[in-house]
Amino acid sequence: MIFSAAYWSDIRVCLFLSALLTTTSLAAPGYTQSLIIPDNTLAEDEQSVILPGNDSIPVELILNGAQRGQNLFHSFEEFNVDEGRAAYFVIDNNNIQNIFSRVTGNQPSNILGVLGTRRFGEGNVLQTNANLYFINPNGILFGPNPSLDLGGSFFATTSDAVQFGAQGSFSATNPAAPSELLTINPSAFLFGASPGTITNQSFARSSTASSFT
Repeated sequence: MIFSAAYWSDIRVCLFLSALLTTTSLAAPGYTQSLIIPDNTLAEDEQSVILPGNDSIPVELILNGAQRGQNLFHSFEEFNVDEGRAAYFVIDNNNIQNIFSRVTGNQPSNILGVLGTRRFGEGNVLQTNANLYFINPNGILFGPNPSLDLGGSFFATTSDAVQFGAQGSFSATNPAAPSELLTINPSAFLFGASPGTITNQSFARSSTASSFT
């Protein structure tokens, strides 16, 4: 289902934002929202939904997505996190083990603020152990002050696609809705002839394992 803004404007969102503002080092108000634009490659009821923050609450929440077993898929035309802001992939299903986020447009991604994951459950805001895969063949820039707020591992890649054994792939350059068979762990990254670069201007702060490919 698509989660409406009204659905997320309940006490759980208030708890979530309050928790973020007390545990995340964000710059003072004055920033516009980060440029995060979903594309239309997923089914209508599975498209990524952005709940934007504002200057007082500089956090964008990323909701919904296409669930395939233990995997959750998101797809964007552009994805950037501005300095002084945060973007959180939010799930409400503890069965999710992997979150995949691809960029299908032609612009690289600039991660200048906080990139993280959270789970709503039992009326609380909880850390999730889900791994986050961020895929942009055009390139990824991590600025001087980024931060990862994750309970699982983080994988950033400029590959064209992520392969799932013989079950198929999740491609950023030939985008389609993920097959119903993509329920297993990924097996490989598939690179094109001229992949973009990953630039890390600072070691992203994180308490979890990170991989840049």
